Amino acid sequence: MAFKPNYGQQRADRNRAKEQKKQEKLQRRQEEAERRKAAGLPPEDEATSADDDKPDQG
Repeated sequence: MAFKPNYGQQRADRNRAKEQKKQEKLQRRQEEAERRKAAGLPPEDEATSADDDKPDQG
């Protein structure tokens, strides 16, 4: 006879995998940010708002 499925354990396994994936993504993003800082590039948010610094022509 087969064992009953342990849904709590399965859920915990899924949650662990999900949390590990989130941590890897966060670390990857932090490393990319550090690399951009070291290269002297502006952050992504400031790069998109560069058009706001232009004076009005009118």
